[in-house]
Amino acid sequence: MAAANRESRDSRADHAASPVEAAVPGPTPDAGWADALLAAALIAVDPVGLGGVALRARAGPVRDRWLAEWRALLPADTPVRRLPLHIGDDRLLGGLDLAATLRSGRPVAQSGLLTQCDGGALVVAMAERLGAGQAARLAAAMDRGELQAEREGLPLQGPACWALIALDEGDADDEHLPAVLGERMAFALRLDGLPWRAVEPLASTVSAQEVMRARARLGEVAFDGATVEGLCGVALALGVHSSRAAWLAWRAARAAAALRGSRTVDADDAVLAARLVLAPRATQLPVPPEPKPEPEPESESEAAPAPPEPPEPATSEAQPEDPAPPPPADETPADADPDREPPQPAAPLDEMLIEAALAAIPAGLLAALKLGQGARSSQAGRADAWSAAARGGRPVGSRRGDPRSGARLSLVDTLRAAAPWQALRRAQRGAEPTAAGRRIEVQADDFRVARCRQRRSTTTLFVIDASGSSALHRLAEAKGAVNLLLADCYVRRDSVAVLAFRGRRAELLLPPTRSLVRAKRSLAALPGGGGTPLAAGIEAALALAAQVQRAGATPLLVFLTDGRANVALDGSGGRAQADSDALRAARRLRGAGLASLLIDTSPQPAAAAQRLAAAMAARYSALPHAGARALSQAVRSLQAGPARPAAARSGGG
Repeated sequence: MAAANRESRDSRADHAASPVEAAVPGPTPDAGWADALLAAALIAVDPVGLGGVALRARAGPVRDRWLAEWRALLPADTPVRRLPLHIGDDRLLGGLDLAATLRSGRPVAQSGLLTQCDGGALVVAMAERLGAGQAARLAAAMDRGELQAEREGLPLQGPACWALIALDEGDADDEHLPAVLGERMAFALRLDGLPWRAVEPLASTVSAQEVMRARARLGEVAFDGATVEGLCGVALALGVHSSRAAWLAWRAARAAAALRGSRTVDADDAVLAARLVLAPRATQLPVPPEPKPEPEPESESEAAPAPPEPPEPATSEAQPEDPAPPPPADETPADADPDREPPQPAAPLDEMLIEAALAAIPAGLLAALKLGQGARSSQAGRADAWSAAARGGRPVGSRRGDPRSGARLSLVDTLRAAAPWQALRRAQRGAEPTAAGRRIEVQADDFRVARCRQRRSTTTLFVIDASGSSALHRLAEAKGAVNLLLADCYVRRDSVAVLAFRGRRAELLLPPTRSLVRAKRSLAALPGGGGTPLAAGIEAALALAAQVQRAGATPLLVFLTDGRANVALDGSGGRAQADSDALRAARRLRGAGLASLLIDTSPQPAAAAQRLAAAMAARYSALPHAGARALSQAVRSLQAGPARPAAARSGGG
């Protein structure tokens, strides 16, 4: 391991950074697949203690191969269940068995998927699309190890100890596994970049019999406080502030020791745990230790020897003999081997763990950490919103309601609500249990209507400052960005609109559209020059955004301006009044709660543009020389998450 670390450090000698930052590059494909097989073995040894595996990979032979290797390590009778994406609570948690209840005339409960896979594993396909409610239910069951719920008047309880295998198939930056689940799983594997030729010849070196022996030995592995302390220190050094991560790393080291046949955790087990558990969670690079200051050279006066002290007077008492002087440093014992190198002191455990964690950080994440960007947030969501729909859209459950109000009747949920009360209603009516008396009695309180939701499309509103001598350059950037964004609109069903302000007013050049031909035709003849009615442009953008919201879409506002207004809202000149009107309009935009981005088109980041972005609570990006592609990327970053105050990004893009 030390030799591998030295080779990795030598390969990165051309990077001028601290010794800690220049540790090692990301893992090779062979090493990445070997780590994936090790994670499969560890999760088979301690499935409940390690929580599970977040496997980011598209459907294909590499992912299927990993699942087959993991499945082969489990006992033959291990229950493994797959969780459908749009599963209902009655199937996930359990609830009323409608057919048995109607047949027997009394409430009959059925078990859910969470209790059916007790002692095994739950495989979730397309885990990046899990809703917040489903993720919270899975997390609660993982924390308790049992199911505790109550639905339709029936208490639902049962053991639910299982490992979660979350298959993350997302390929965009805003598609991630819910953070509430990722925090509870020890391993986060990325197999989307592994070629099949690197995976096919390598198989797991662990057998199912070794896993069974490790399971029996797991409880005998002794607790090691020094290892736990070292893992906690590495977690803090990497910016992993969750206490779960350090505890999961200790569980992984414990499982590795049991798999190795030992009852104690050694340094190699801790290194493996740091590489597999802590490295994928890193949000920062470790801070290198400060070098010790060199002692300053002494002056000639200080270097002069001190005068000898006068000898003490002799006394009658006997003085003790002086001890023998120590042997010279260069002398060696007679039996010592002169050719053998002196032993090197062992590296501290913390340094070994940090080097191992840095070696396992993916290259992309390592580059982002060096730039100070930190790890990507798994909670980032798209700007698109979901809105309730009366009849169309995706069903998301049911609620009590009257179908005559226009909502869609949920027949199965209505029968499920009425079934538990059939015996009581027949007894109150005095009906005999004949064929005619077995008819379902439904009352008004039993009616359930479907709850549906549908995605609201996004409309990006470009508000362009077309004034001044550099207007043509800015318009060329906007035209290129619109053309690039329209290519995605056919798939995402998004729309684009263009507003321009110059002279004394703002003009709508392109209404919301997804037509590429219409966009090019509308932008081709846009003139430039004149004054800067910034307040009028903001007011026009606010009015158009309100119109887009009334149409059921989500507006995103992108301003291209330097923030220097010289035309007031009433059309009069004067920079002071124009700035005051622009800031007032920006505060109105902030009050509307609209996501917005301000791109500063000044040659250098301008204070006026930063002040305007802060007033409207918009993201601020200083892109004075941005091309069309850079502008398109800035807009996509706005679509990938909610708007943030400009104070957090006042430094520019």
